[in-house]
Amino acid sequence: MVHLLLAVIYLCFVSLGLPDSLLGSAWPSMYGQFHVPVSYAGMVSVIIAAGTVFSSLQSDRLTKAFGTSMVTVVSVAMTALALFGFSASGSFWMLCLWAVPYGLGAGCVDAALNNYVALHYTSRHMSWLHCMWGVGASLGPYIMGYALVSGQGWRMGYRYIFFIQIILTAALILTLPCWKNSASMDSSGQEEEPGGKVLTLREIVKISGAKEAMGTFFCYCALEQTAGLWGSSYLVLHCGFQPEVAARFAGLFFIGITTGRAVSGFLTAFFNDAQMVRLGLLAAVAGIGAVIFPAGRLAPAGLVLLGLGCAPVYPCLMHAAPDYFGADKSQAIIGVQMASAYVGICLIPPLFGIIAQHVSIALFPVFLMLFLFAMGLAHEGLLRRCGGRKIKN
Repeated sequence: MVHLLLAVIYLCFVSLGLPDSLLGSAWPSMYGQFHVPVSYAGMVSVIIAAGTVFSSLQSDRLTKAFGTSMVTVVSVAMTALALFGFSASGSFWMLCLWAVPYGLGAGCVDAALNNYVALHYTSRHMSWLHCMWGVGASLGPYIMGYALVSGQGWRMGYRYIFFIQIILTAALILTLPCWKNSASMDSSGQEEEPGGKVLTLREIVKISGAKEAMGTFFCYCALEQTAGLWGSSYLVLHCGFQPEVAARFAGLFFIGITTGRAVSGFLTAFFNDAQMVRLGLLAAVAGIGAVIFPAGRLAPAGLVLLGLGCAPVYPCLMHAAPDYFGADKSQAIIGVQMASAYVGICLIPPLFGIIAQHVSIALFPVFLMLFLFAMGLAHEGLLRRCGGRKIKN
């Protein structure tokens, strides 16, 4: 039963990644039908992100009230409903309306599952599960591309993902007893029901190390999303690559993250979470250094190395939350960590776009290095605040 539940959780992480890259791959075919400018994709993206931030902050309250299993079932079903709503939307305002449950479903299930895995499984599973997210995020555009190439249109692309989410929802409902059997016993063998004190945002922020954890996640996602969004433009505008070549090389950044998380799962047998994060930061420094290399000859390799460096940071920090803050506070902490991450995603990549337009896109590696340095400082501050306790493997 435990292995069946773990398999379902792996599928959940794949399903989390599937919708994340759909809007970007489908939008060139969508915006003309809605008679809106191409830039309006940003409005939909912001609504989804805002919903994700809000639901992440509510994850502690909802998980303690209903349990991880029920939150997961409802969230996946909500995301499936939103995907069907996207496919049936006849106007842009309807698209914006369906973006609300889209974001609400994504944030809560992500925070709840990350905390559940951090509490009940080893660090290697956390790395491999986030690798599965990367698999889902990579498969989403291929499924949408299949629908477009075969003449079925973008609406059918969304419906394919909707069908997958519905199947997963049914699987989650069927495996509800597995969740209860796996998570209902604590270390003393007593039943552990949903409940406990729900912390307010002010109380969470006052916890020692919480601000440093939030800062680490803010900087990490700012770095990751800026690299992913502007890497191709940097290769074209500053390094002189052809657009089609640059697009292929920039995609290697995400392949680096996905591959790196698969490898990280094995490395966690030898290094604890804090050490894995430090190794990732060192690899990221080397990657950005290669991007800066004169004439841009090493920039593509630098983006791959940067992706490999980013790989262990997010899952290892998530897995460390119960050790840093205690099992009773980890859900609340993970919720605000994820909210901080999405704020970074919303604010920082557009900020670099303004810098690239009005100053120079050549500042791309410098900008990345600044956030990498800030992330390293925040992470070391987090370790000091948490008393240097040993992180479990």
